[in-house]
Amino acid sequence: MMLPMRGAPLGIDAETTVLLQRFGFDPEAFAALVERLADPKARDNSVRGTLEVPAPGDVVPLAPIGSAERDRLTAIGTEAIASGRVGAIVLAGGMATRFGGVVKAAVPAVLGRTFLDLKLSDLARLAARTSGRVPCWLMTSFATDAEVTELARAYDAPRTPVATFPQMISLRVLPDGSLAKDADGGVSPYAPGHGDLTFALRRSGALASFRAAGGELLFMSNVDNLGATLDPAVIGAHLESGVAITAEVVRKAPNDKGGAPARVNGVPQIVEAFRFPSDFDQDRIPVFNTNTFVLDARAIDRDFDLTYFVVEKVVDGAKVVQFERLVGELTAFLPTRFLEVERSGPDGRFQPVKDPDELASRAPDIEALLRARGVVE
Repeated sequence: MMLPMRGAPLGIDAETTVLLQRFGFDPEAFAALVERLADPKARDNSVRGTLEVPAPGDVVPLAPIGSAERDRLTAIGTEAIASGRVGAIVLAGGMATRFGGVVKAAVPAVLGRTFLDLKLSDLARLAARTSGRVPCWLMTSFATDAEVTELARAYDAPRTPVATFPQMISLRVLPDGSLAKDADGGVSPYAPGHGDLTFALRRSGALASFRAAGGELLFMSNVDNLGATLDPAVIGAHLESGVAITAEVVRKAPNDKGGAPARVNGVPQIVEAFRFPSDFDQDRIPVFNTNTFVLDARAIDRDFDLTYFVVEKVVDGAKVVQFERLVGELTAFLPTRFLEVERSGPDGRFQPVKDPDELASRAPDIEALLRARGVVE
């Protein structure tokens, strides 16, 4: 594939070229990824090296509500929030396809309140309770940026300033490496995964401004997981651990699919489900990743050699290839502890909603846990 030194692949219209440039498209890196497809091994995402289940101490349970240890961790985390050392990141990117083309952040979740409203109300609650300041950044994509940025303006406040920053953009290709086309004959852009997080944070200047203001920790969660509220006890547990990343995990339920903590060449890290070799029994690991993290702002303020995984999908009736990075792979580069949290109930922290059917089934549990925490009345 011929690519110019700057801009976008040849043959793309001016409007699309501007879009690609605005959202950080790198034509040289893209060309290198496409060239990899000529090697069949490039399509094998399996882990390389020695793969083992987590060692004792890799996964630690969060102390239960009402225990002296939970109260102690809560006090530590509350002080950190009150002193302005904690910020939040909400992932609100993607392609806005699961709810009929409506940006998920704007979808009413429970009690007529949107996902974004409930996420940001939780932060406002903590800021008010601690008399602290909790800045929040929403990671958008080219497909969600305009709407999420407009929605965010209504929530910007002195104690909970809200801003957005976009993740990157890329182009789908056909299995032979040629550019895929959409139904109208144009190229087919997509958001290349939440692994863009640290790169986009730095590119936008958000990470630098957070650190310059004394920020130390960033609590990251998905906009569609309303169970992942900012809990001072989780912040306290992270500070006590001394690691760069705390990754929340929960006990597996039947039919669960997702990444899980494992040791690769002795290093504890998140391994995505599709990366486990076929002969590795994933049920040997009883917990899995919720994609909720506490991140040390200083530790993530550098480049990481994250993998662009080859992902095959069917879009507009055609088999296409996407190159995607995943934020969980940061755990392969930085010291990480896995914090086992409750899945459901008053202390539940994992209620993800991927589509309308899942929202309908989870809404009562989500409402109950938000009431228990004082997010809603």
